Amino acid sequence: MTTLASITRPDSWDFPLLLHVLGAMVLVGAAATGSILALTSDRASNPEWLRSLSFKSFLIVALPAYVVMRIGAEWLYEKEFGDVDSDPTWIGIGYITADAGALVLVITLVLSGFAVRKKPRLTKAAGILSLIAVAAWLVAVWAMGGKPG
Repeated sequence: MTTLASITRPDSWDFPLLLHVLGAMVLVGAAATGSILALTSDRASNPEWLRSLSFKSFLIVALPAYVVMRIGAEWLYEKEFGDVDSDPTWIGIGYITADAGALVLVITLVLSGFAVRKKPRLTKAAGILSLIAVAAWLVAVWAMGGKPG
């Protein structure tokens, strides 16, 4: 019997890795859901409800998932690369997409919050911005999975 894959990672990395991956999965799912709700709210019979659900998806699910993802990432980084002088390329991709994605997520939260309260026209901008963040996070998922350089 041959072994197809072997994981040579210490057991102490399992929980931080779980936090990071689970947070990232929930973040991408919540942001994609919020984007779809925001972009389709114009065509619904009750657009206010979809705008509100989109905002709640970003605020109640995506934002905490982002925090969990970053806590897991930093914890894992310290365990694996704490004493290394130069980081692999995929670490840089992860940091760039996480930091830029945080900014876009905050802007999306503000726009979708205003869309719920006062300016429904901002809903589309929030949906498009969050789709850009989702695309960047999917690039990070590819980089983390493929680990180039």
